[in-house]
Amino acid sequence: MQPADIAWILAAFAMVLLMFPGLSMLYGGMLNGRNVLNMMLMVMSSLAVTAVVYVLVGHGLVLGDSVGGAGIIGNPFEYSFFSAFMADDGAGSTLWGAFYILFAAISVALVSSGAAGRMKFGAWLIFAALWVLLVYAPMGHWVFAISDPETGVVGGWMRNVLGLHDFAGGTAVHMNAGAAGLALALVLGRRSTPSARPHNLPLMLVGVGLIATGWMGFNGGTAGGANFLAQYVVLTSLLAACGGMLGFMVVERIRDGHATMLGLGTGLISGLVGITPVADAVDPVGALLVGLLASMAAAWAITWKRKHRIDDSLDVFAVHGISGIVGALCAVLFAASSAPAGITGVLFGGDPNLIWKELVAIGVTLVYSFVMTFIIAWVMNKIVPIRSTPEDEAAGLDRSQHAESAYEGRIL
Repeated sequence: MQPADIAWILAAFAMVLLMFPGLSMLYGGMLNGRNVLNMMLMVMSSLAVTAVVYVLVGHGLVLGDSVGGAGIIGNPFEYSFFSAFMADDGAGSTLWGAFYILFAAISVALVSSGAAGRMKFGAWLIFAALWVLLVYAPMGHWVFAISDPETGVVGGWMRNVLGLHDFAGGTAVHMNAGAAGLALALVLGRRSTPSARPHNLPLMLVGVGLIATGWMGFNGGTAGGANFLAQYVVLTSLLAACGGMLGFMVVERIRDGHATMLGLGTGLISGLVGITPVADAVDPVGALLVGLLASMAAAWAITWKRKHRIDDSLDVFAVHGISGIVGALCAVLFAASSAPAGITGVLFGGDPNLIWKELVAIGVTLVYSFVMTFIIAWVMNKIVPIRSTPEDEAAGLDRSQHAESAYEGRIL
């Protein structure tokens, strides 16, 4: 890699790292004041647990040569202990190894939405490690591992056989985390005393801002260097975020009669989720449209969730799962041939086969993630109950699990 490319990826890495305190603030602000620190600990510990798993076997499972050439899972020992990254290979592999840790860790952190305010912290740490190994690693291999005919390396089946276009992880990160969060919420069941209102909207907005900053590094860094593609995807990401804010507030105004700060922040994140798989495939107007459609779909999904009394309290399924689906479909519907990806959407005369390929990828992602996550949580719960006791939930997990309080002398 050129020095300028390395400098940009290092900067992007730092920006993505900000997503973890950002998500902590977003999720913590959306809960009641008795579970803020617990939520923040779940998010931040996701990074620690994932790093250990990833250094041991995770990078090989995701990006290693596919075992048996099947495109299902990578060789877990190919990059074990990161021993291959002890010297400069000229390709920036050491830096990319660190970058991919963050991709995996933020996926795990998003899943914590389904456990908010009612899961034992020790159980969460075990669940996070198992989820990286059994859910994220296969999905990451299917989407991120690229075949190299010259060396004989075989990558994942979604990217190389099906021909999925997913710029920066709409499937492996967002749809995956959304389906998993829903499954975990169903295994744990509803909270006995759910909080109807976020306790700290300013904290939530600061979290949204940090996440948006990190997202520019997330998508911009995926461009692989300081190049035109990085410029382009940062632009489309910004436009989708703006479209998302407007789209969600419009739905709120029609549905509830008023727009809210929570809705603005939720819409912004929904727009960014939607653009992630297609940031290099749509034109600027298309990016705005992606944000609008993704946020409106998320708003509908949140309404559906409330009607069915599903306690995914931080809406990972709606915001990341549903918005991710919308973004993936936008790639096949109105991708612009003039964009860097060079894909022509079906509405502009593109290949209709793109539709079924994208639908297969979406369907497999949702089913695999939901079923495997449900099994992991269900089996863990059968061995040792993973849900906190009613008494602990009533006292708040900050005090009962961690002997701390975010607000001394206050009960929120």
